[in-house]
Amino acid sequence: MIRLRKAHFLPQRQTGQIQYFITITKTHGKIIHMAQFLRFRSLYQERVWGGRVLETALGRKLPAAPAGGAPKPIGESWEIVDRPEAQSVVRGGKYDGMTLRALIEKHAADVMGPRWEASRTFPILVKWLDCRERLSLQVHPPASVAPELKGEPKTENWYIADCAPGSHLIVGLRRGVTREEFEHAIKNLTLENCVHRFPVKRGDSILVHSGQIHAIDGGNLILEIQQNSDTTYRVYDWGRTGLDGKPRQMHVAESLKSIKWDDFEPAPMRAERKAAVIADAREFRIRRVPLAKGEKLPVAAGGQPRILSVVEGRVRETLSSSGGADAVLTRGDNVVLPYAGGFAFEALEDSLLLVTENFC
Repeated sequence: MIRLRKAHFLPQRQTGQIQYFITITKTHGKIIHMAQFLRFRSLYQERVWGGRVLETALGRKLPAAPAGGAPKPIGESWEIVDRPEAQSVVRGGKYDGMTLRALIEKHAADVMGPRWEASRTFPILVKWLDCRERLSLQVHPPASVAPELKGEPKTENWYIADCAPGSHLIVGLRRGVTREEFEHAIKNLTLENCVHRFPVKRGDSILVHSGQIHAIDGGNLILEIQQNSDTTYRVYDWGRTGLDGKPRQMHVAESLKSIKWDDFEPAPMRAERKAAVIADAREFRIRRVPLAKGEKLPVAAGGQPRILSVVEGRVRETLSSSGGADAVLTRGDNVVLPYAGGFAFEALEDSLLLVTENFC
């Protein structure tokens, strides 16, 4: 028998197109096959800094306003999540209605690969962020201090899917800022003078490691692909109150223990219309894959599970058992490509995909 074992994505330029070469290895035994990519129902989260841009930018139907009230500010859409407090639920196909946790427990080898223990959680969390207003200045604990603080480390990547003119991000410290200066600025409410703020445009991205101080300015629509964690320490919230009208909880002591004090002015990955690795961390890797109309992205079975995110355009899956409208992915869609499935995505128009891998 033959099983597709690994896809080597080696982009080569020929007449302006990208070609991908796939290695096929003979193996013994029965072919495993999970022919369906996994699409999930979105989990919308109310946030004080959120808005309603997911409706207009991605065509989503957000929770309606309460009777006689204003629409709720939706700051996050959890697209792929496997946590005790939140579970993605499969939408469509053979596994419709199953949680991601239940699916892995029952089909761990097919979804994640033969060495994956069924009790292990899916290691990546994917979110859309509608940042109508600036987020708090915050940090996630590095692995070296997370156990002491009873938290989880979180490395994350921000892809700017859209932004208002003049939008900025904050990541890292201004060059030369010391811990003593930072602590003094907390007391004087002048922390903005200590952090690295830079302009961004559509298509830019930046990898934010655990321990890097950061915030997202208002006006950004961001696809966040992150380590499966929900630990955030807020050091400053710009004098804002929460949805209940009270000041939000700060975590100054935890933040000061978590911040990397030698992390000065990291640079973003600027937008380009070409294939590239835009994030390469111990926890995951993200590749940017542009496709012209009619071009295909093949993904062989048996290599590793991946996440496919459509950030521009539309693609149709042409190889698996999916059919009709269910085979089309549009801007905003994020799906899991199981280890055991072989797929080919054809661009219905000029499109831009992100492929997240190396998380197993």
